[in-house]
Amino acid sequence: MDRPRPCGCKGRRTCLKCEKDFAIERIDFFKQFQTLKAFTYCPWCNKIYPGWNTAEVMEEHKTGHRGIVGEYYPGVYIDLDFLNEEDERLLMAGIDEMPWDISQSGRRKQNFGPKTNFKKAKLRVGQFDGFPLFSEFVQHRFEQIPLMQDFQTIEQCSLEYTPEKGASIDPHIDDCWIWGERIVTVNLLSDSVLTMSRYRSEQTPRYNLQFVEKYKDKLLAEFLDNSTMDKFDDRIVRIPMPRRSLLVLYGPPRYQWEHSVLREDIIERRVCLAYREFTPMYLQGGSEFAASEDVLKHAQNFWDHKDKNFAVVQ
Repeated sequence: MDRPRPCGCKGRRTCLKCEKDFAIERIDFFKQFQTLKAFTYCPWCNKIYPGWNTAEVMEEHKTGHRGIVGEYYPGVYIDLDFLNEEDERLLMAGIDEMPWDISQSGRRKQNFGPKTNFKKAKLRVGQFDGFPLFSEFVQHRFEQIPLMQDFQTIEQCSLEYTPEKGASIDPHIDDCWIWGERIVTVNLLSDSVLTMSRYRSEQTPRYNLQFVEKYKDKLLAEFLDNSTMDKFDDRIVRIPMPRRSLLVLYGPPRYQWEHSVLREDIIERRVCLAYREFTPMYLQGGSEFAASEDVLKHAQNFWDHKDKNFAVVQ
């Protein structure tokens, strides 16, 4: 069923509704990952420790992780106190005053960014005219983080996950033709987990990974060698995404692992803000800058959503 279904899912993407209505058998990634050795990333140690339950492993930090020596897992940045309660309240008030669109795998979305054709590697401005004013402070706060100081947001997406719909996102790597190295997530309303599983390259590259060779020398972190990656053949890494935290993936986790949000890790409503930047090819001085210059100009705009006369859809 490659065509979109009424719930928004298509292909192998499913939610609880279409699984019931169309008798679709879903790939059980939770069950698959349970057969592997689980490690959890500790945001204070910047290392991984054995354990599936991220809350338990984070609690063990207080007692030195039971004497276990952690392993390095480079390419992850977590700011546990990125937002305060008032920040979250203001963001959610603005988000919920705007209409939602249905998306795949039981999610809803609000997307602000250019029109992209990943198969043909074509970019155009489309209807993109910047971002909601109520979220401007988030982008300004990025400037206070050394890792993010030159980050130029060109897409901002609100994504809603609820347990009632069986919301999730299957293992994947974000497109590498247009979206740059840093994958940025601001987590709202509830805790969740990002599950990382090793990606093995295929004869025909997926996710437009072939484009990475064009800008590999400009990455913030080098790839891990094969011998190091081989240790993760039978492992998954669980990265905590606590409420009001910021998560940035770059380097190896961005390109050498697939990331997913399991249905089983959505316990209550969760909304995240996902931010994307251009690949170096589309930045000033890059070979494709002429195609992206207008998009970058539009990305400087912030508009009051109350002036847009949106009809609120719940």
